[in-house]
Amino acid sequence: MKNKIKVFRAMHDLTQEDLAHAIGVTRQTILAIEKGKYVPSLDLAFKIARHFQVNIEEVFQYDEPYMSVDID
Repeated sequence: MKNKIKVFRAMHDLTQEDLAHAIGVTRQTILAIEKGKYVPSLDLAFKIARHFQVNIEEVFQYDEPYMSVDID
């Protein structure tokens, strides 16, 4: 899942630690989400979006997995 957390943090002059503290997670969690190594729960994704006062879709972009269709 792609995200713009780093962009929103920069816009609000927040460190990873600042954001983590504000939403109740560790800095390592924020780092992992930003790097795409961890997909946050829906609850956590909403907390992040609410913190920046934007819709969840403005922060997170879901990448649908490529699905092939067999045609005979």
